[in-house]
Amino acid sequence: MAATDTASAARTDALADAAAPASKRVRSLSGLAPFLRPYKRQIALAGVFLVLAALSTLALPVALKSLIDQGLVAADPGERIMALRGHFFALFAVGAALGLFSAARFYMVTWLGERVTADLRNAVYAHVLKQSPEFFETTQTGEVLSRLTTDTTLVQTVVGSSLSMGLRNTVMGIGAMAMLIVTNPYVMSQVLGTLVLVVLPSLWLGRRVRKLSRASQDRVADSSAIAAEVLNAIPVVQSYGQEQREAQRFDAATENAFETARRRTRVRSALVAFIITATFGALLWGLYQGTQAVLKGDMTAGHLAQTVVFVTILVSSVAVLSEVYGDLLRAAGATERLMELLATTSKIASPAQPRELPLSRGGAAVALHGVTFRYPSRPKHAALAQFDLDVKPGETVALVGPSGAGKSTVFQLLLRFYDASEGSITIDGVPVREVALETLRQRIGIVPQDSVIFSANAMENIRYGRPEASDDEVIAAAKAAFAHDFVTALPEGYQTFLGERGVRLSGGQRQRISIARAMLKNPPLLLLDEATSALDAESERMVQAALESAMKDRTTLVIAHRLATVQRADRIVVMEAGRIVESGTHAQLSEAGGLYARLAALQFDQDQG
Repeated sequence: MAATDTASAARTDALADAAAPASKRVRSLSGLAPFLRPYKRQIALAGVFLVLAALSTLALPVALKSLIDQGLVAADPGERIMALRGHFFALFAVGAALGLFSAARFYMVTWLGERVTADLRNAVYAHVLKQSPEFFETTQTGEVLSRLTTDTTLVQTVVGSSLSMGLRNTVMGIGAMAMLIVTNPYVMSQVLGTLVLVVLPSLWLGRRVRKLSRASQDRVADSSAIAAEVLNAIPVVQSYGQEQREAQRFDAATENAFETARRRTRVRSALVAFIITATFGALLWGLYQGTQAVLKGDMTAGHLAQTVVFVTILVSSVAVLSEVYGDLLRAAGATERLMELLATTSKIASPAQPRELPLSRGGAAVALHGVTFRYPSRPKHAALAQFDLDVKPGETVALVGPSGAGKSTVFQLLLRFYDASEGSITIDGVPVREVALETLRQRIGIVPQDSVIFSANAMENIRYGRPEASDDEVIAAAKAAFAHDFVTALPEGYQTFLGERGVRLSGGQRQRISIARAMLKNPPLLLLDEATSALDAESERMVQAALESAMKDRTTLVIAHRLATVQRADRIVVMEAGRIVESGTHAQLSEAGGLYARLAALQFDQDQG
């Protein structure tokens, strides 16, 4: 339980720290700091084991020097054998310590990598779920999925492996350098001066690798976005015979990603080659000076062997660091993309001090006064213009009109997916902007035109409307929506898996599942968006009866074109170009000869045809 609380706190703190203003967005691996902060104890342990493993490695050359200079100097063969045994035992002890500390370090850093990546992935996903529809107007689903998978995997590689290797080799490299300076100060001062010349070109190449790493991740996200879009519309793609064209489009995107990755790899390879070659050359110069010292008698053979091993450690550390540096630069690009996503703030948020909605009896009162709204993607076109609508508790109001009249926009504003630029929207007398989003949306049930079925069984799909509902309540809702019979006829009844997006059900069956979900929620305000559009005549009659039962004691707004759906409404509101042009009952509007009468006549002619 404590671990769960810690992880939850980590995600909350990280999200708060990461969602900074655009001018303060984190643009490096330091953006991971909020996710690492809750695990200071584990990081400290990993650091201790890392240092101990590095020191164990650095102890090997010292033990080797003692073996050569002291284990072979005894004149008596027996004493020499005993001395060699002692030194070999010392070497084994150093090796055993190295193995133990390395294993402990590996476990701790791998645990950290998995834990931090999980927290980061959860924080990003939870943050995306809170974004308003405006966010998804400009951001493709495939782009988000790429950041959740590919980018977080890169971060996991760094935190769980590369960063640890980099720190370990940094400690070993610094230690080896320090020992070489102590034992050969004059020679190593020359080597250090040469190594400074290696750093400046490396930094320049490193910036190039980082930019190309970010570009490479963007291109991978492009191909993911194409795949997600096409796979979600596979019936349309196949019905139009566009499989080859879509495969070519995806191929072009992946080739673009490959080309960007190739350029990144080329620059990174040049960086690795330059660092290793330059460092190795500088250290060989120092080693050459050491051999000259042995020949002059200024250094023992054991001292030279120790120097050779320290040089080997230093060179290998630099080689590993050059590889790790490339990984860090690549992960920095992925971290930037994740931090940018976390820094995205939704314009639709709960108020700091939300008001409570009064308990609705017999339905909710709805009022829209002087509402003007433009979608962010269409700022010059008003979806609603000075729109006024009052709905009494328990009243059923049908919204009709041609496509683009603004009917669905009314629903989106009531659910507060967007905020109106002008006017007021209230439910039970309370402005929707002053109510917590969760509270507001708990009071509203919606049956969309395109039914959404999740990859779960029938029971859980209906229970989505009220997760705490019992099995009996779910079954009662299914019966009310005339879904019980076809659900029980499925191979495993309510436990039958419905497939991704409900592919195992017909359109009418999916719609009845959606209606049952809304009935189970039992809200005071019900929004029906073409709720019977996918039903055949027989199913429509059954669902109409269920909907009429569901409309009792609650306020209902209905968007529909079919007269059978709207004729029984208490009032029909006719919309055109974001305004109300007519209002009345079916009989009144039919006699008026206006827009409603023309739409009704057109539908009657189509039905007759």
